[in-house]
Amino acid sequence: MKTNLFAIVLLMTLTACAVSPTGRKQLAFMPESQMVSMGLQSFEQIKQDTPHVKDVAINKYVQCVADAITRLPEVQQSSRDWEVVVFDEETVNAFALPGGRIGVYKGLLLVATTPDQLAAVMGHEVGHVLADHGNERVSQNMAVGQSLALLGNWMSANNTAYREQAMSLLGLGSKFGVLMPFGRLHESEADEIGQTLMAKAGFDPRQSVTLWQNMGKGGGKAPPEFLSTHPSHDTRIGKLESGMGAAMNHYNAVTNKAQCKAPEI
Repeated sequence: MKTNLFAIVLLMTLTACAVSPTGRKQLAFMPESQMVSMGLQSFEQIKQDTPHVKDVAINKYVQCVADAITRLPEVQQSSRDWEVVVFDEETVNAFALPGGRIGVYKGLLLVATTPDQLAAVMGHEVGHVLADHGNERVSQNMAVGQSLALLGNWMSANNTAYREQAMSLLGLGSKFGVLMPFGRLHESEADEIGQTLMAKAGFDPRQSVTLWQNMGKGGGKAPPEFLSTHPSHDTRIGKLESGMGAAMNHYNAVTNKAQCKAPEI
């Protein structure tokens, strides 16, 4: 048992050599080809299950914002052919998947009310892809799952007292002590990457703060931050403001600012 646990720890250490765009070491041992395949399959399933927006003006607008971000060299390194679909649901959300796929729900356009705010969301979602967060999340869950299974087998074989209680507590500890904090870390890192991407694409990064102020007004009562995979709005805004100087330098260096016009929704 000890040998198996040591092997898992060693594997995690060796595979943590991956580095995110912000310089953070990561646990990511899934092959890129597998992540791309999973991303493409998931996107096709969502496309089949969810109605698409038919309005030409809305599609053209969202595509305009997406094009400005996805043509950036660092985004092109991830995928050279990005597909964007606007889904006809009132959900306030968007996502990006490995393989170069972006989904935007129509409801988001009622909260991200300007091209710059929409770019903040898209930059954030593309940031998840560039930072390989999907791979990291899958790898974390696989590592924790294997560790729990091995420990459970050992407890059963050795008649350890309070086995069920111990496993329950360990599961809670793994969830909130390992996986949940990484969720918040991913969100903050995607915010940082997204703010840089939107600025380099010619969108005003100051609107990223306005976006989350809008989210705070319309998002209802949020769960306590320590039990959420998302940072609180105030935390998010604070970190965005702290990185605003560097983002504005990128924005001011862009000679041809993005020219996308939001339609009436």
